[in-house]
Order: sequence, then C-alpha cells, then structure tokens
Amino acid sequence: MMYQKAAESGFYFLRSMTNHWTWFVKRDYFNIKQHKMLKAHLTILISMILLSGIHGQNKAEKQILEILDRQTVAWNKGDLEGFMKGYWENDSLMYIGKSGVTYGYAQTLSNYRRNYGDTSRMGKLTFRILHVKRLSSRYYHVVGKWFLSRSAGDVGGHYTLLFRKIRGEWVVVSDHSS
Repeated sequence: MMYQKAAESGFYFLRSMTNHWTWFVKRDYFNIKQHKMLKAHLTILISMILLSGIHGQNKAEKQILEILDRQTVAWNKGDLEGFMKGYWENDSLMYIGKSGVTYGYAQTLSNYRRNYGDTSRMGKLTFRILHVKRLSSRYYHVVGKWFLSRSAGDVGGHYTLLFRKIRGEWVVVSDHSS
C-alpha cells in the first residue's frame, strides 16, 4: 500500500528504491537463512569430528589394543613366548611387579616362566582397559586391570604400560603390574 501511494504521488524514485530495498531484504533473508543452515551443519560436523576423536580409536590405539588381544590369546593357550611378543626385545625393557624392578626381555620372560610355569598357574587372562592416552607420536600410556581365573585361586590387579613405536612397531617398553 505504501508503494502505491508513493507511485500515485509521483515519487517514482522512492518506489524504485523501495522495490530495490525489498529485493535486497528478501535476498539477504535468504542468505541469512542459508547462513544459519550452514552454521548448523558445520556445528554438527565439528561436533561429530570431536566426538569421534574422543570415542573413536586412531590407528595407533587400534594396533596397541590388538597387541593386548594377541597377548591375551597367547597367555590363555599357555604360550608365554607368544605373550612376550608384545614386549620390547631389549635389555632396556623394564618390568615392575611385586618382586621389584626387572630389566631386560630375557629376564622378564624367565620371571614369567618361574612364576607361571604351567597352564594351571597361568589360568585364563582377562584385560580390562581403563585408559589409553597418546603422549606423543612415539609413545602411548595404557592403564588397565588384569584378572587371572585359575584353579590355584583367582588373582588380579592393575597395570600401567608404556608403549613405544620402534622401527614401525608398537612394543611395551615399561610394564608396572601389581
């Protein structure tokens, strides 16, 4: 109605400006609407990416968890050498247990053989992962619980593992189990 009055009174300039303004407002309204939709989509996308980073596992974490799974399978078969394949085969490997600190792969394997020499003492192993944390591109820290179900009596405790990537492979370089 305002446009008609402007046109009737001879204010053609005002009418053309008003029409232009109406087109501009409609165009910007559409852009604002698109902008809001784009913003909503980006918010959802960023949230999904962040949540997948929190709950998802990256390649290194998957590899580390696979090592722990292979260790569990080997242990439950009575295969101590297979269990030890997750450890760094080096004299600098550090194992901390109820008897104190042990250094070296060979000595750690020897301790396992002495303490768990047969399948009845080994029982069935279960790991429960509590926390996997990336410390750097070369190191991960794992905290969990271990349980042995066995005829000699069930036992369990907690462990912390330090994984290091050496020559492209993840290995345990430090194990504190209690």
